[in-house]
Amino acid sequence: MTSSDVDLVVETVRDILTKFEPFVLTAERPWDAGLWSALAAAGLTGVGLPEEAGGSGGELADAVAIVGALAAGAAAVPVAEQLLVAAPAVLAAGLDLPAPEEPLSVAVDGAVTAEPRDDGDGPGSWTLTGTATDVAWAGVAQHLAVLATSAVGPVLALVDVAGRETTHAANLAGEPRGSFVLQGVTAAGALLTDAQAEQLRARYALARAVQLSAALQQVLAWTVHHAGERHQFGRPLGKFQAIQMELAEMAGEVTAVAALVDAAVQAVERGESLVLAAAAAKVRAGAAVEVVARLAHQVHGAIGFTQEHRLHHLTRRCWSWRDEAGTETAWARVLGAGLLADGPDGLWPALTRVV
Repeated sequence: MTSSDVDLVVETVRDILTKFEPFVLTAERPWDAGLWSALAAAGLTGVGLPEEAGGSGGELADAVAIVGALAAGAAAVPVAEQLLVAAPAVLAAGLDLPAPEEPLSVAVDGAVTAEPRDDGDGPGSWTLTGTATDVAWAGVAQHLAVLATSAVGPVLALVDVAGRETTHAANLAGEPRGSFVLQGVTAAGALLTDAQAEQLRARYALARAVQLSAALQQVLAWTVHHAGERHQFGRPLGKFQAIQMELAEMAGEVTAVAALVDAAVQAVERGESLVLAAAAAKVRAGAAVEVVARLAHQVHGAIGFTQEHRLHHLTRRCWSWRDEAGTETAWARVLGAGLLADGPDGLWPALTRVV
């Protein structure tokens, strides 16, 4: 795919976003249904998914570009979960993909067990029992890809959750993060290997890293603009050396995150194991949030903390996404163990493969 194709995809998303301004999410309005409908009508909720499976076609780079543009626009829709995590996992497991206009999310946390209703060889019917916790867009998603455990290994099950009761929890940004109690629920599912289950978790971490990278880039752009137009003591803030140093520090953090996220996306495109690359991207993105968000609010001053200003729409999401799909500590342990798996002689080759 050429860069011009990606630019066209991003421009299309941005054109749609101009009609849907970010808003403060509440229990009464937990997502932007109008934006989702507009994206679905344009075929953007199926990008990166094969046409023969009901998707819109395109490549991973298209889906990543869409997710990034929506994250930078503080869009309250479950596109990242659908395009980068749940839908690819459903297809890889040999399950039927729900219609792209019907929101699809993923659950990798919780204690859900699966019992086969047939021989369990390939896609079949399973009975699920337990609670899927911290489900992104719970109450909004109509379908849920659930990573469950069974006596014979991990299972990916596809559950219709439209109208199913959920808890009304939310993250700091107000995005729904509820739980589903699945008691004797029958669902189509497929047995996975442990490696496939770990890849699914890694794709979830990468999705959050993609969102974080895009949001942090936008926060930096807003901050640079503010420093250029806001005057203090007769000159723009950006002319003060202390502010210039803070902007430079922010830029360094944002660039490092973008590089590692791009490396992880390329690993997926090459068909390589994603786990270490996604771990590195998620750890680096999470660490950057503390620096970029803090300095952005510091440069913006008091106005950046008001509900009316746009900055909080992204910084609150960054603080939330940082802890989702695995914390920095959790993924740092995965990264460290993976880099040392081949002993001292394999450390440098492992590092160069990751970045």
